[in-house]
Formats: sequence, structure tokens, C-alpha cells
Amino acid sequence: MRIIFFKISGFFFFYFVVTGVYVIFLPKILQTLHYSTLQIGAIFAMAPLMRFFIPFLFLKKIELTRTVFYIALMGGISAALLFYITIDNFYLFMFPNMLLGASSGLILPYVETYAMEHLQKERFGRARLFGSIGFMLVGIILARHLDNYTNGLHYLLAGMSFTVLFAYLLTCNESSSPSTNTPLERGLNFSKATFLWISLFLMQMSFGAFYNFFTIYETSHGISLEVTSYLWAFGVICEILLFYFQAPLFKTFKLLTLVKIGVLSTMIRWLLLFLFPSSLFVAYATQSLHAFSFALHHTAALSLLYTLYKHRKLAAQFYYGFSFGLGGFIGALVAGYFYGPYLYLYASCVSALSLGALFLFKEK
Repeated sequence: MRIIFFKISGFFFFYFVVTGVYVIFLPKILQTLHYSTLQIGAIFAMAPLMRFFIPFLFLKKIELTRTVFYIALMGGISAALLFYITIDNFYLFMFPNMLLGASSGLILPYVETYAMEHLQKERFGRARLFGSIGFMLVGIILARHLDNYTNGLHYLLAGMSFTVLFAYLLTCNESSSPSTNTPLERGLNFSKATFLWISLFLMQMSFGAFYNFFTIYETSHGISLEVTSYLWAFGVICEILLFYFQAPLFKTFKLLTLVKIGVLSTMIRWLLLFLFPSSLFVAYATQSLHAFSFALHHTAALSLLYTLYKHRKLAAQFYYGFSFGLGGFIGALVAGYFYGPYLYLYASCVSALSLGALFLFKEK
């Protein structure tokens, strides 16, 4: 069990190193290459769009097997390599972003389902926190070495390479057995959780303002890039603490209650960023809420879906597809359009709608 925990933790560490480079620094890199905010929003909409479409391929005839998983890993490496030769062209750069989105839409659901089955939700958080550590470290380290934008691409490629290595070590000895799921069993009945799916979509739509423009927003209000990287790191530290100590919460509260807490904290978080855009103290306060708006919400939402659907890999794929996929796609485009002083007011309103949808959802 310790070996499995180590491999899962290693995978999460390097996967979120890649995510950290992509989310924290790539928007700033594109800005230095004279991309407009609308173009940045469009670029960052490509990966979520692919995450949304990919799960539909697996509804009936295709299954997320180990072979498909390995193909997705190779797709991730290919995307990282293509970044080097396409980043100077807006239209060509869309392709590797789409490839990265399609690959991540298969990679993460596969490993997270594997981790949840082997570690259970109480220990899952402790393995997942290593992803937060990787995200935080790359945020701190790369901020000091971004004088040349290609350094960011080097970190992205190295992180993806180690992600593939740990993914292979984790699954190479996994027994491969034919699927026993019939097409009916492999389908998902979305109608029994309609408002939950709507909430998940709106929640990640609100994050479009954060994942794609937080670095640009903070630096435009007088906060340096290095200090902004510390803000990212602080949010991740809070996330790590909650991942580590979240087990008692899951024993005390219902999963739906925890999801509501996550969305409520997100609504407050965006509203504070809108009201006090230049305050470093408020920026740190809002980043502390990342523990609830991401760590708690993510584990609780995924666990809730696992109680609703028997086909967990497919449920996880659609979780990423509808929330981080469709929600992230529309969120990135709308955030690029609304970028300005009212960006986080819009984000707060969207998360308020997400909370409202949860109150309309009734567990059966």
C-alpha cells in the first residue's frame, strides 16, 4: 500500500507542476508575446473545450482502458513539445492546447478513480496534497527564472515527462481484464442530478477569471510577479492543509453540505477581489479560501458523484468534462471578454448561481 501511495503521490506532484506552469505563468508569457486578453481567453478555452467533448466518446462503445490511458500520456508529451514551435502563432498554438486538454481529460480521471478506489476518500486527500506541493513549488521557483519565456516551456516539458513516468510505474503491473459493463450500465443518468451538474458547471465557469487572469489582474494593480507567485503558493499551502486534515469533515458533514460550503466560500472570495483589487492583505485572505473553494469542493463533489453513479471512471470523466471542461471553456472566453474592473464581480455572481442550483438539488 505504501508503494501505491508513493506512486500516486509522485504522479500528482508532477501533474500539477505542469498545471502550475500552465495556469500561473503561461498567461503572462502570452501577454509578453503581445497576445490580447481576448486571444489569451480563447487559447485557454481550447483545453477545457476538449475536456468537455472527450467524455461523450466513452458513453457507449469506448472505455477508458490502460491502453487508452497510455495514448493520452503520449498526447500530453506531444503537446508539450509542440508548444515550442507554435507559441508565436495564435492559430497554430490552439492545436497543442487542444491536444493537452484532450489528454488531461483522460489522464486525471483515470488516476483519480484508481486513487479513490485504492486509498478511499480519507487517504486520497493526503496523496492529492502532493499535487498541491508541486503546484506551489513551481510557482515560487519559476517566478525567479522567467526572464526568458522558454524556461517556462522547459519546466512544462520536464513536468509532463515525470508525469508520464509515474503514471507508467503506477499502472504497468495493473491487471488488465475485459470490461463487464454493458452499454446501459456504462451510461449516466444526468436527469437524477441535473442541478448538481449545473452547479459544477457554473462553479468552474466562475474560475475562468482566476485560472486565466489572476496573475495579470494582480500585476496590473501594482503587485509584482514574484509576490503574485507567493499568493499562488499561499493558496496552495491552505489547500494542502485542508487536503491533509479533511477526513474529520467527511465524517461529520454530508457531502452535499461540504459542496455548498465550497461554493459559498468561492462567491465571497471573488467578491473580495472585486471590492479590494489593490489590497495585498485581502489578496492573501482570498487565497486562503482556496482551501474550501478548491480542495474541499473537489473532493466532496467527486465523492458525491461516486455515490450517485456506479461507473466511477465515466462519472469522473464527465465531472471534468462538464465542470473544468465546458465550465472552463465558457469561463475563459467570458473572462477574456469581461476583463477589467468588474471581472471578479461577474465571477462572484456566477458562483452565486452555482450555490442556488445546489439548493435546488435533492439527494435521492
